[in-house]
Amino acid sequence: MSQAPEARPSPPSVYHERQRLELCAVHALNNVLQEQLFSQEAADEICKRPLSQLALPQVLGLILNLPSPVSLGLLSLPLRRRHWVALRQVDGIYYNLDSKLRAPEALGDEDGVRTFLAAALAQGLCEVLLVVTKEVEEAGCWLNTS
Repeated sequence: MSQAPEARPSPPSVYHERQRLELCAVHALNNVLQEQLFSQEAADEICKRPLSQLALPQVLGLILNLPSPVSLGLLSLPLRRRHWVALRQVDGIYYNLDSKLRAPEALGDEDGVRTFLAAALAQGLCEVLLVVTKEVEEAGCWLNTS
């Protein structure tokens, strides 16, 4: 007597955008969110907003991906690596929580963290991720539009 094959559940429908041009950030965002919410234009607009428009009190923290030189002792090598750095406000003071530092580095108030961000962005090849609550993200209040 032969048995009927076991019915297997069908795989879930998974949203997946394939790479087009150099839009990997847009594709990554949409793939994580499982729908096409971001366009190239929307992503470009977010990237062009000046630091002065960030509503820093609404931001839990910032994560920067920076170029990091490679060295052997005092000898600097012509290689570039990337390094992730966290910034966070604690009791009204913003800190650089870079894991390569011996201790947190105080950046000061909002002006201090904006100055630090401007210097990091001026190096080029720097990316900044904002960490916000779901409520802040949904309301879009991480950005001052006025």
